[in-house]
Amino acid sequence: MQHRPPFRSRTSEAGLTLVELIVTVAILAIVASAAVPVARFEVKRTKERELRYDLWQMRTAIDKYKDAADRNAFQTKVDSQGYPPDLDTLVQGVDVQGKKVRFLRRIPIDPMTGKDDWGMRSMQDDPTSDSFGGQNLFDVYSKSEGTALDGTKYKDW
Repeated sequence: MQHRPPFRSRTSEAGLTLVELIVTVAILAIVASAAVPVARFEVKRTKERELRYDLWQMRTAIDKYKDAADRNAFQTKVDSQGYPPDLDTLVQGVDVQGKKVRFLRRIPIDPMTGKDDWGMRSMQDDPTSDSFGGQNLFDVYSKSEGTALDGTKYKDW
């Protein structure tokens, strides 16, 4: 004689009840809602890191141009004080003893505005000015009106 397994009713079958399913979905929703601000924070921090790097890269290129001009490696305008006229000049380069010397590979995209349109200041401009006098390029800044994670304005970096 063979033993048959005991009869199982439908109520004892393995599976999730509606209450268990609702509790699981609620827990997942709470965890997901906590993760969204953290993700936004990380995205902003990454963009800020990019902005700092782009500003450093352009300011270094301006300084290298100025240094080369001060060493009379190429001709500059008298009133330029050795600074480049614009960012395009850093990308296009200048002729130094028959060779084209470039100081910047490309004008970076501002991660805060999504454009390659940077604010510029010349030596004659006020340090807080947001209009470019056009005489020579002394400094660059972001045109973003946003505020950084440390509370400073991006345009003041």
